[in-house]
Amino acid sequence: MDTTLHDPLVGHVLDGRYRIDARIAVGGMATVYRAVDTRLDRVLALKVMHPALAADGSFVERFIREAKSVARLAHPNVVQVFDQGADGSYVYLAMEYVAGCTLRDVLRERGALQPRAALDILEPVLAALGAAHRAGFVHRDMKPENVLIGDDGRVKVADFGLVRAVNTVTSTTGAVLGTVSYLAPEQIEHGTADPRVDVYACGVVLYEMLTGGKPHYGDSPAQVLYQHLNEDVPPPSAAVPGLSVELDDLVASATARDPRLRPGDAVALLGQAREARGALTAEQLEAVPPQAITQEHDNAQDRTSVVPRTPVAPDAEARTAVINRTSRLEMPPPGPPAARHGRPRRGVFAVVLAVLVLFGVGTGVWYINSGQFTKVPPLLAKTEAEARDRLGQAGLEVKQVKHAYSDTVTRGTVISSDPATGARIRSHDSVTLTVSDGPETVGVPDLRGVRLEKAQEQLTQHGLVAGMVTRAFSEDVPKGFVIGTDPEAGTERHGGSAIALTVSKGSPVEVPDVTGSSIDDATAQLRDAGLEVKIADTRIMSAFEAGQVAEQSPGADKEVGEGDTVTLTISKGREQVEVPDVVGDGVDDARRALEEAGFQVEEDRGLLGLFGETVKSQSVEGGDKAPKGSTITIKIR
Repeated sequence: MDTTLHDPLVGHVLDGRYRIDARIAVGGMATVYRAVDTRLDRVLALKVMHPALAADGSFVERFIREAKSVARLAHPNVVQVFDQGADGSYVYLAMEYVAGCTLRDVLRERGALQPRAALDILEPVLAALGAAHRAGFVHRDMKPENVLIGDDGRVKVADFGLVRAVNTVTSTTGAVLGTVSYLAPEQIEHGTADPRVDVYACGVVLYEMLTGGKPHYGDSPAQVLYQHLNEDVPPPSAAVPGLSVELDDLVASATARDPRLRPGDAVALLGQAREARGALTAEQLEAVPPQAITQEHDNAQDRTSVVPRTPVAPDAEARTAVINRTSRLEMPPPGPPAARHGRPRRGVFAVVLAVLVLFGVGTGVWYINSGQFTKVPPLLAKTEAEARDRLGQAGLEVKQVKHAYSDTVTRGTVISSDPATGARIRSHDSVTLTVSDGPETVGVPDLRGVRLEKAQEQLTQHGLVAGMVTRAFSEDVPKGFVIGTDPEAGTERHGGSAIALTVSKGSPVEVPDVTGSSIDDATAQLRDAGLEVKIADTRIMSAFEAGQVAEQSPGADKEVGEGDTVTLTISKGREQVEVPDVVGDGVDDARRALEEAGFQVEEDRGLLGLFGETVKSQSVEGGDKAPKGSTITIKIR
């Protein structure tokens, strides 16, 4: 059933800009919608905090922290954040929309994955987390649900809602954040979180991709948590026989219960993953695990056996011939004496010569097919000196050393080689190495006073990315122009980093009170203040006369930017209310009845009613209608 039909936000334009088209997912903290940015005409994902939580300042702070954290992570494998804001009780993030599915969807549909597919997903995830770790942040909630796989095959990490600074220690206070199947032991026991908790979670995710199941199971979350603390993650080959030892070692390294035994961050684990991939053969990478879900029919005749078939001789005579040709027990019959001194010697020479020829031919064939070739050893994440040493041990030389910037590979270590790791290459040939110069650094340009669109273009030209846009009043900078950047101009940042922009809303304008004014007077007064006017489509009953302004938004005395719009709601006139009949009632009872009906009351005692206590007459007869809030005069006798 399509529950989006019942969602009040679907079809709504949030903050006057984001048209919500459909609901994508619902979480404990927010709902994610597919929306269109009507200003830039692009599809995006809108993450809207549940209104009940928006009333809690701590939740709002955490929600905004997510926006600021992810906006700093300009990485192709991190879901980008474009904007953050609020519209009434709705606090939202505007994010990149990834059309596709989650890794959880893939595992549910396909079961276990081939090692190549698992590594193809793991490596971009580690690259994204590596960028976060090097920027000083930890994800803390890595799981298949937070790995998005686009229709174009791109892999992106989402939901940094639990992101924390690297050195933060957070008390669980009875509730452990994250998902129990992927929590590191130190998160459970001490509530601490550094990059190694993400490393642990990625190890569990890799195990799940390789085997199709989680390493720890239990009837309750407490049982799973106990296993994390007291049991090692089993090697995936225990569930998938024949899986390579390199993949077992990779999972074991990432999921060591002692965090000191794990790689220090996702960048280090990425290096290990690439080295493990380089050590695997094509057959090992393409091996289909038994837990894989496939629609193909098993055909025994089409399967390739790894056990060679033994040739069978056609009959007993042939089998006897085969045995005799290889037997050392059968001796040739002795020949005549003359032959024993002549032919046998030539026969021996002939046999020896034949053996040597055969040996030479065999050696030649081996050399042509294999002997003159070797494989490029694993070099990724090795220093240049270590790479040269490994190549030397393999009988290879370094042809050339190139350099390139890298956000994820440590400065001075190998990014890639040509030919690549595992490639077949002639012995004593040479290999070109590409060594990391670390992240490329770029100076943040001075964008103060530059129009927003132009500032975004200049950031792109400098190799940076425009991050979250915040708007603020400014007496000096015109509306729509940049007030400043975060970080400030001149600061060095990695290439591709997101730069937050603060854009002017113009000089603050105090909204005048125009309620009770005619439409023309209210419009003139607002335009004189530098504001635009919009008349609401619907009219309402109010205490003001028909045609007068009943309500205005923003309200009086609120500060807005010059050129902002004030919406006016026009009165349909006062609500007509039936007047109670109070003639003959006591003064106090009559006043109470009229006021409860919504009227003002005025007493007319005259000269004869100074001491009277009974209503003689009323200005509007009982049963007739009068505007709510109007005054009813009662005469006393």
